[in-house]
Amino acid sequence: MAQGKRQLKLDELPDLLTVREVAEILRVSPLTIKRWGKRGKLPAIRINSRGDRRYRKEAVLWVLGMQGKAE
Repeated sequence: MAQGKRQLKLDELPDLLTVREVAEILRVSPLTIKRWGKRGKLPAIRINSRGDRRYRKEAVLWVLGMQGKAE
């Protein structure tokens, strides 16, 4: 593992994930995550006045095929 990079453990993930965290989990670029959000593949929740994106952990696990329908 490269220095300075932390390993994300699926069982320790918060309920809402950032674009960067989701990109790291799914091993794609942050831009891909944003595109998937626009296409409805991975819907984002917009928070604060800047409109930052957050993604539900259940939705990310569903994309990975590790969980049934999101609750």
